[in-house]
Amino acid sequence: MARKTPIWEEPARGFYADPGQFLALSGLDSLRSMFEGGSLPPPIRYLCGVQLSAVEPGSVTFTMPVTDWLLFAQGVVSGATLGLLVDLPLGCAVQTALPPATPFTTAEISFKFLRTVVPRSGTLTARGRLIHAGKTIGVSLVEVTDDAGRLLAVTSSRCTILPRVAAPWEIVEQALKNPPRLTEPAWPSPHPYQRLVKGEVLAQEIWDQRSGLAIMRALIDGEIPAPPLHHLCGIAPIEADEGSTNWKMPASEWLCTPVPGRLYGGATAFLAGTAIDGAVQTTVPAGTAIASVDLKVYFLRPVVPDGRDLVARGTIIHRGRSVAIGTSQVFDADGKKIAVATGSALILPGRPATVTTELTPPHPLAAADDD
Repeated sequence: MARKTPIWEEPARGFYADPGQFLALSGLDSLRSMFEGGSLPPPIRYLCGVQLSAVEPGSVTFTMPVTDWLLFAQGVVSGATLGLLVDLPLGCAVQTALPPATPFTTAEISFKFLRTVVPRSGTLTARGRLIHAGKTIGVSLVEVTDDAGRLLAVTSSRCTILPRVAAPWEIVEQALKNPPRLTEPAWPSPHPYQRLVKGEVLAQEIWDQRSGLAIMRALIDGEIPAPPLHHLCGIAPIEADEGSTNWKMPASEWLCTPVPGRLYGGATAFLAGTAIDGAVQTTVPAGTAIASVDLKVYFLRPVVPDGRDLVARGTIIHRGRSVAIGTSQVFDADGKKIAVATGSALILPGRPATVTTELTPPHPLAAADDD
């Protein structure tokens, strides 16, 4: 039987910002053009359904459907997976304040997780607003809510605003006179997030019978099936010991936004946070759930979407009775460090793997004695 091409090896669908429009339009006008259909969406839109739904000065909103493709083995959408959604509104909120021909890049993202995202969360809405835009620094905030209007996460970002690109007026004038007129192609198949889901969520009996480390090693060995998110973007654990895990994910063009030749920062954050979550999981006994509380990711250098594997190494630096704290480092295929992250998670004995209620940190006095 012929090997079926995994999604991340398929030719990516999607489009990038037109260079002429970048030079001619302000950040706000460029986003308005995208919202009104003046440009077609980038690859990440076709992969997981992230979509621009509102643009105003200093404010943008994106949505993303919670499909089963986004599930890890626990049957939940991890906090780190929200990176695939929130980095767009975080960056675009800053973009609304920028003049024409002004590039920017995300320097860091911080996440605070309040509730676990589950399939019945419906469509996630990420509302971003600009907090500050100076000559070199932009700061933005995004709140993520579900269909019921419940607040799921609060995220913030610091962006570096780069010097304005000089361009001859003749080029700008031509770009204004001749905006691109693209037509959505007739795609030969549904977009990845619209397809029949592959992969499996593990039954609760497995979580009750095996430690977190045993489950992680069984995933690596192929003894138990990979979850849907692996089949969507190729993320997978490759090594696991108590207190540490290594993960890989191909730097696929599917994980790109309108900036050509650069992997989406939200995808890097997703991988960095997953390595920390995996490291926490290796420390828990059977019948014990974990729930991410926060995550902070620093971006060190851009990543080229060349299809080669990124590797994230997660390590626990503190493991108490109720709280674990970890760090991770992400490297490109040439071994260059591209991001570092820190995060924490709650340890929840006797709870099902699918944690669906509001996340409540331990009492401060209890946390102080958490050893």
